[in-house]
Amino acid sequence: MAKRIDKTNAARLLDKAKIEYELIPYTVDENNLAATHVAEELGEDIATVFKTLVLRGDRSGLFVCVIPGDKEVDLKAAARASGNKKAEMLAMKELLPTTGYIRGGCSPIGMKRPLPTYFHSTALDHERIYISAGVRGLQIAINPNDLIAYVGAEVVDIIAEE
Repeated sequence: MAKRIDKTNAARLLDKAKIEYELIPYTVDENNLAATHVAEELGEDIATVFKTLVLRGDRSGLFVCVIPGDKEVDLKAAARASGNKKAEMLAMKELLPTTGYIRGGCSPIGMKRPLPTYFHSTALDHERIYISAGVRGLQIAINPNDLIAYVGAEVVDIIAEE
């Protein structure tokens, strides 16, 4: 018998909005919370597994960047996209009290309060992408257009060149 998957707040919000998605569990490695590990566990291309990062701009305050799991955010590009001169990653100790989510389980859906959100443009290259469902060990597979529209995000180029 298949193990029952408990719905997260993010999943309940998508249900309420009548947006199609799939909840996909994976095995968590507490010593490796990287999106690359998640992609391996899912058996999916890392280009489809997106991580949610929270940043603080010098003018606008907090905002969210959702980027491919094996990439790094370009802080200057993220600052520009969000109307800031400078931006920095939110300190890890601030993540839970600010968003309601922990590292490795941060979702762009259902944060304590809505924050301006920016998706890297490659999200639109895929029929579906994976994002955290709001807890470690559970991903949401979703059409990127539906997700971007739901969270009111902008699509921009915000990853660092390699």
